[in-house]
Amino acid sequence: MINKTVPDVQEACRGVKDGMTFMLGGFGLSGIPENTIAELVRLNVKEVTCISNNAGVDEFGLGLLLQKKQIRKMISSYVGENAEFERQMLSGELEVELIPQGTLAQRCRAAQSGIPAFYTPAGYGTEVAQDKESRAFNGKMHLLEYAFNADFAFVKAWKGDAAGNLIFKGSARNFNPNMCGAAKITVAEVEELVPVGSFDPNQIHIPGIFIQRIFQGNNYEKRIEQLTVRKRI
Repeated sequence: MINKTVPDVQEACRGVKDGMTFMLGGFGLSGIPENTIAELVRLNVKEVTCISNNAGVDEFGLGLLLQKKQIRKMISSYVGENAEFERQMLSGELEVELIPQGTLAQRCRAAQSGIPAFYTPAGYGTEVAQDKESRAFNGKMHLLEYAFNADFAFVKAWKGDAAGNLIFKGSARNFNPNMCGAAKITVAEVEELVPVGSFDPNQIHIPGIFIQRIFQGNNYEKRIEQLTVRKRI
């Protein structure tokens, strides 16, 4: 039987080195690999490139790596909740590539599928198009975008089994599934690790073929960036 489980986050991050490129799943603070991020902080890896929808907040998520200036370059689509990110970007300490959200997802998906590049209309006529090849399709201009080339993809799922099959919950399905198999090594941390055969095959979101290492995380905070509630009547 295939068993891709590793005992802890330390073993899951084996091989991580300075200067590598990491994909990190999640949407805002929802579904981010909290245990893995904490381990990257502990390992104190430097000069890394991070591909993520967001840059966390000042005291949580990728904001923890930014605080220690471990990130050389951020490739993101939404970064408005992190004052330290803003400071480093404006001061020139941090290299930043801002990408339309759909393009970011598709560049992950292209890497996952083995497609080297694709054309998209998103961003044409804006600063996003600077120095990029463009071409008309059906009378509409498109930009050439390339698949990502990452060393590790770190994702977080609700449940997983020993073979690496994953089930995501809610907003954690944003970006996490697209990053599975989109890097040389994909590491999945899960809230609940179950034996193979526990899942209805029809309920599996990502098959284990895309995962190399899986472990059960713990102590999830699951913070909310902007908590909005309806006023009581």
